Amino acid sequence: MRSPAGSTPDPVRTVALKRVTIVGEAVLESRLVALIRAAGAKGFTRIACSGEGSRGVRASDWEGANVKLESLVSPAVADAILAVLARDYFEHFAVVAYVDEVHVVRGDKYV
Repeated sequence: MRSPAGSTPDPVRTVALKRVTIVGEAVLESRLVALIRAAGAKGFTRIACSGEGSRGVRASDWEGANVKLESLVSPAVADAILAVLARDYFEHFAVVAYVDEVHVVRGDKYV
């Protein structure tokens, strides 16, 4: 909604959510997407990426780049995603995950 000229604009309402970011081997993409959905996320963003980490060159480097998945979720969903990653992925695959708090316009769409 527009404010009249010279007046203070209406403040934009935001919702505090968690942004879960997962960077991993591209061959894991479908499994990671399934994990995100199963945990209760309503959507995600996929970004092809490349980089270098502590594990050095992996066999999958010959097959393709990494994938970065981001999802805006509630704290409970973020915790569920991280728990599965810790249990099933971190020890066996080149995967990193991190969570940060974000303030989202129309955030109610994501929970």
